[in-house]
Amino acid sequence: MALITTKEMFKNAYESGYSIGAFNISNLEQLQGVLKAAKAKNSYVMIQASMSAVKYAGPKTLVDMVTTASNEIGVDVALHLDHGPDLDAVKTCIEVGFTSVMIDGSHFNFEENVKVTKEVVDYAHAKGVVVEAELGVLAGTEDDVTSDVHKYTKPDEAVEFVERTGVDSLAIAIGTSHGAFKFKGEAKLRFDILEEIQNRIPGFPIVLHGASAVDQEAVATCNEFGGDISGAKGVPVDMLRKASSMAVCKVNMDTDLRLAMTAAVRKYLAENPTVFDPRKYIGAGRDAIQTVVENKIDTVLGSANSVK
Repeated sequence: MALITTKEMFKNAYESGYSIGAFNISNLEQLQGVLKAAKAKNSYVMIQASMSAVKYAGPKTLVDMVTTASNEIGVDVALHLDHGPDLDAVKTCIEVGFTSVMIDGSHFNFEENVKVTKEVVDYAHAKGVVVEAELGVLAGTEDDVTSDVHKYTKPDEAVEFVERTGVDSLAIAIGTSHGAFKFKGEAKLRFDILEEIQNRIPGFPIVLHGASAVDQEAVATCNEFGGDISGAKGVPVDMLRKASSMAVCKVNMDTDLRLAMTAAVRKYLAENPTVFDPRKYIGAGRDAIQTVVENKIDTVLGSANSVK
């Protein structure tokens, strides 16, 4: 098995009306949980690492870990840098073997975002690596990415941005947000924006960030066993599935995996107070991640049996 790019998997996803799950990891057990789910469901997935995860685990360690685990479990997978802040960070990851990178220039004005993204695209494409960019701003906080405001993506700008940068996929802002507290009131996504972009750039892969459903069962388990996660609310599953059937070819999920692992570890330790073997309680977290990823493949992404 091998590390691959997203070109073919996104093409097939777009044409068949499903999305590829992009799951954030920073350790071995998270990785194994995701890859075992992919194997069980015969589904493509992406493994992605934020800059904080890259710093935590080490870029080369991440590449070696993903390569070894994907070979042992028997799945091809893309390894993606999530929210790369600049060209230097992108270069570091590409040089050690990442097959996909994101340059996040969404905090810049439009022209500066185009400039920064084009610079990364030129470098990455010369190395055979695909590039994701972002246009519009998602509110919320996850790792080192934070914003107090939400700015919807403008379809006119999306068309121009793709044409001028040559980017391979584009994350847009239609109402999702980072973190576990996505909505205070009723959840709403701007499908009209997504539909217009899809009509104006047919066949082009769109990405949804901040797309965890924030599973309430995991939240409840965390709270039952000593946690304090009140008011957490994610994107409804039916909305995510609808987006996945349209131009959205990649759906980012981080919070749901964190919640699942944390809930399982808290529960295991509470119910087994004499256990101090990390393999047992972290193993419970790994199993929980596999379960939640299999569920996302079935109910959100629609990508089961996408590997031919």
